[in-house]
Amino acid sequence: MEIPSKYNSQSAEEKWYKHWNDSGFFRSVPDDREPYAVVIPPPNVTGVLHMGHMLNNTIQDILVRRARMLGKNACWVPGTDHASIATEAKVVGKLRNEGIKKSDLSRDEFLKHAWDWTEKHGGIILEQLKKLGASCDWDRTAFTMDDQLSESVIRVFVDLYNKGYIYRGVRMVNWDPQAKTAVSDEEVIYKEEQSKLYYVRYQVEGANEWVTIATTRPETILGDTAVCVNPNDERFSGLIGKKVIVPLVNRPVPILLDEHVDMEFGTGCLKITPAHDANDYAIGQKNNLEVIDIFTDDGHLSAAAQLLVGVERFEARKQIIPLLEAAGNMVKIEDYKNKIGYSERTDVVIEPRLSAQWFIAMKKLAEPALEHVMNDNIRFHPPKFKNLYKHWMENIKDWCISRQLWWGHRIPVYYLADGEFVVAETPEKALELAQQKTGNGALTLNDLKQDEDVLDTWASSWLWPISVFNGINEPGNRDISYYYPTADLVTAPDIIFFWVARMIIAGYEYQGEMPFRNVYFTGMVRDKLRRKMSKSLGNSPDPLDLIEKYGADGVRVGMLLCSPAGNDILFDESLTEQGRNFSNKLWNTFRLIHGWEVDVQIGQPDSAVKAIDWFDSKLSHSLETISDHFSKFRISDALMTVYTLVRDDFSGWYLEAVKPAYQQPVDKATYAATVDFLEKVLKALHPFMPFISEEIYQYIAEREARDSIMVSEMPKPGSVDMTLLDHFEEMKELIGAVRNLRQEKNLSPREPLHLKITANGTAYDTNLLPVVSKLANLASVDFVDKHGDGAITFLVRTTEYSVPMADLIDMDVEKARLEEELKYNQGFLQSVMKKLDNERFVNSAPAQVVEMEKKKQADAEEKIRALEARLSKLN
Repeated sequence: MEIPSKYNSQSAEEKWYKHWNDSGFFRSVPDDREPYAVVIPPPNVTGVLHMGHMLNNTIQDILVRRARMLGKNACWVPGTDHASIATEAKVVGKLRNEGIKKSDLSRDEFLKHAWDWTEKHGGIILEQLKKLGASCDWDRTAFTMDDQLSESVIRVFVDLYNKGYIYRGVRMVNWDPQAKTAVSDEEVIYKEEQSKLYYVRYQVEGANEWVTIATTRPETILGDTAVCVNPNDERFSGLIGKKVIVPLVNRPVPILLDEHVDMEFGTGCLKITPAHDANDYAIGQKNNLEVIDIFTDDGHLSAAAQLLVGVERFEARKQIIPLLEAAGNMVKIEDYKNKIGYSERTDVVIEPRLSAQWFIAMKKLAEPALEHVMNDNIRFHPPKFKNLYKHWMENIKDWCISRQLWWGHRIPVYYLADGEFVVAETPEKALELAQQKTGNGALTLNDLKQDEDVLDTWASSWLWPISVFNGINEPGNRDISYYYPTADLVTAPDIIFFWVARMIIAGYEYQGEMPFRNVYFTGMVRDKLRRKMSKSLGNSPDPLDLIEKYGADGVRVGMLLCSPAGNDILFDESLTEQGRNFSNKLWNTFRLIHGWEVDVQIGQPDSAVKAIDWFDSKLSHSLETISDHFSKFRISDALMTVYTLVRDDFSGWYLEAVKPAYQQPVDKATYAATVDFLEKVLKALHPFMPFISEEIYQYIAEREARDSIMVSEMPKPGSVDMTLLDHFEEMKELIGAVRNLRQEKNLSPREPLHLKITANGTAYDTNLLPVVSKLANLASVDFVDKHGDGAITFLVRTTEYSVPMADLIDMDVEKARLEEELKYNQGFLQSVMKKLDNERFVNSAPAQVVEMEKKKQADAEEKIRALEARLSKLN
């Protein structure tokens, strides 16, 4: 078979991915094997591949491919998330560009546009994952808005409502004015910013007296319904029971007392705006204050503000300053650093707002989810994330699950004209419940109005490990019984609360057990300057461009060379280049072996026999190490083990030891052993580098159509001779010493040398000397009692070696070189002794510094003795 001189990654990737997929190798159905199930963290349906996806899915594919080769029934379920806020924003933007307003459309008309957009742009990311080599069971591809998954979501809502966990209430929520919806606490990202602190004075009603408040949001003054002071603050003791006039709108409001007021912040006097601050709302509830909502749902001032109506909130902040100054209420403005909440989805400033929303009471539901992570029934890798998880779970808040959007799972609540409601999975069931509740059998569907809101996207994805196997709709079905709990989850720590914790909660509530056994947290992919990758910084390469340039295998290796679990990944494109170079080295290694001529008549050299014994043990030891790394989720360490096994041990030491002389044939036994080792190495490498391993595997021998490396058996470790492995490391040092000697003396590698060994009465293992003789090009190896004159001596560990040099080098030049080296070391020793002879230095310097100088003394004395001994032999 003709082997191309260069590996063509592009053609190999297209050819083998199609072959694997067409052959059904990715497909999984329940059988008698041990299951290994992984569910993909579903990316946004309209998203495209970024570097975080590359890392996450590379790791998942490695785990899945390895499990498959270990004989498990590997099932990797792919899919996408409908991403309510992100997708609706994209559809609204598209319609805006077409001159269409969402408000001009009916719900059904808008949803038609949303589905059209999803079908046009959705799933692109899954196609891109195929370029990476993702071995997903594509027949199981799920979408959170699929009928099966949607039905699961609605069933769970109804069930939790009937159990008393879901309730409706007016609460202070995080309002996203761009998306025009509430978002959960976990979807708010706090950023520290340089703001302003405005000091504004309020006149005490009926008196020429003023109190000054400090606020970062002067525009909300228009919604004030009280001011508040700490009852322990003596500065305001004379104001108790009085009222102040709200500036500009001239509204008299009471002065209240509350111990929660921080006397150190600002002036110690706090303005109270119950509609637009969570703490103010709590004080307002306690004191029955009026609630004045001065903002519209898109963040403009409403008619309730009385001034600046229709002005955008931040513009209103600018415009209200001169009004306050003109009215004589502005005292001063200071710079002030504070943390401001931004919407995780739209990156706009969150507005605290009172709103009627649906919530899930989480505290009781979360209890088993906390217990089973803390007792390691579910294991986090790295375990440091347990503390973060514990803190959040112990302080868990009720989950606001309603969103004021149209794209998503519509809340299954149906209202009657009098405000009463029923909760049901379908309109028909809702009508039946409504008739029972009212006693009015004449009610029709037209008498019911379904809630306009949809559920938080995470209220569907928290069911993902169950719903993809239809475990909610058909409890105990064949798939859920076989694949659940899944094996490993690979995800980023930034969604530990959004998704990981909630999946665990749902798992114990609906399956009575964990949704997965292990959670592997990847780090954040950053550039080598530690900056987060982003389009605006221009530091985020296109993953598909990287694949085209370096090959999928090169990119996979490059990503893993810099990705320890749970720590940030400092991505450097040179590492993907290193991955491609490794592919080329592997290809050239294969071509070298393939190019050998086999002669069945010749015997096997002793050096080859010894090298085969050694590499057999080395391979077994590496396979054990790789398994150990995988068991501890040290994926990068596992890669480095197989990487160095291939690069250094197999392609380097082993092939050097067994390859035939130039233009000479190799014996049959050595060739067979080498090809067998190559196959085993390729199998160990396959989970990391699936394409080149398959390409070489297929070139090695004629194979049946279904004989693929991806469904072959992972090689099992054999016996490991640690003594042999250690002895080989010692022989590497010996070979290196001889090669260095050649270099120092400018001797040709083709010049055979004679090696003398002084064992000093100890037993010397001669087992690997045939390998040493070949790799160091030795004409002879002899044991001697002492080294002859004119020989260069050197130590490897505790054994002394020499190479006679009288006929090979100019002895006068060598003597001059040694004398110069001796002179340098004697001068160095003298400078060290000056310090050590100085009592002041010895008594005042730190102990470790004195010890370091003593070590320098001992090393220099040892070198001087060795140089003097070598010189005496040359004289």
